[in-house]
Amino acid sequence: MTGVSSTILRAIFATVFATVGFLLGRELFSHLIALHVANEQWLVALTFAVPVLGAVAGIFMAPVAQAIFEVELGQMEQALEDLTPAQLVGGATGLIVGLLIAWLIRNVLAEFGAFAENAGGYVALGFSILLSIFAAYLGARVGAKQRIGPLAQMDGVTTTVPKIIDTSIIVDGRIVEIIQAGFLEGSLVLPRFVLRELQLIADSADAQKRMRGRRGLEVLSKLQELTTLTIDERDYDDAGGQVDAKLVRLARERGGKLVTNDYNLGRVATVEGVTVLNLNDLAAAVKPVVLPGEDLHVSLIRDGKESGQGVGYLEDGTMIVVENGRRLIGEDVDVQVTSVLQTVAGRMIFAKLKRAQTSST
Repeated sequence: MTGVSSTILRAIFATVFATVGFLLGRELFSHLIALHVANEQWLVALTFAVPVLGAVAGIFMAPVAQAIFEVELGQMEQALEDLTPAQLVGGATGLIVGLLIAWLIRNVLAEFGAFAENAGGYVALGFSILLSIFAAYLGARVGAKQRIGPLAQMDGVTTTVPKIIDTSIIVDGRIVEIIQAGFLEGSLVLPRFVLRELQLIADSADAQKRMRGRRGLEVLSKLQELTTLTIDERDYDDAGGQVDAKLVRLARERGGKLVTNDYNLGRVATVEGVTVLNLNDLAAAVKPVVLPGEDLHVSLIRDGKESGQGVGYLEDGTMIVVENGRRLIGEDVDVQVTSVLQTVAGRMIFAKLKRAQTSST
């Protein structure tokens, strides 16, 4: 809940509880205190003091009631988000049917005089309220489990979820090719604070940052041509200017997925319950599988960290470390894979030269 809405809700609760406290104080004075006070001056003073004290007590109770209300409201919103459209319609229909049944039962009992003759007014009112609540709750639970009309077919359909993009994914630029290939569908959401950050990078005094920022702006232009790109104007002043925290909150509020290349941001978002689409993970997933014993052809371009090692790269960027390949740097060689190591930074392949090349050198 944003700061403005929280302030408005706080004012509403304070007003309501102050009014209720004032009215209860006035009733308490009229029906109890006034009957036991004989002094006229005290009577006049208490006429104003008791309702005012009731209003003050109500104001002090308002924050507690507001906190309970916000917790219950959050749980209710979370429960509703987990329901499918068919379940929502079924639950609403069942609630209405339950209330209708409760109304019919009350009318039948009233016809037989059950309320008027065998129970007092307050007992009858309490029974009526409990009956309505029970019938409404039962109807909503039963209705949510039913499949009503064509909406039942929507249960198995994946609805379009907004994809919220961050600065890293824009500057990276690979998202353009992914959308062109059809692997990322739906609307993209660009937060206004991300656009501001990108503009600051484009106006940076550092030449490299300025180039990255301008590349990001060009990528945004291409995205506007390829798909629906909407700008979200909401901001979070209480986040202290931390763009990552704002992105996570925005994704949670909109029920969207966060598209990023930032590993740390992805980890934080996952902990917060936000679905993350990391393009680096996608790139790693589509790399061809290489098994020990497989033969590869690679160009060695530099030496490795250990003595005698040569390093080359596959077309997808995977690094291959070749044992005793240093003397063949600058040449294309045939190698045999000995092991594959998967790290956080990516995949590394270790290989050795084929026998023919080893013997010829």
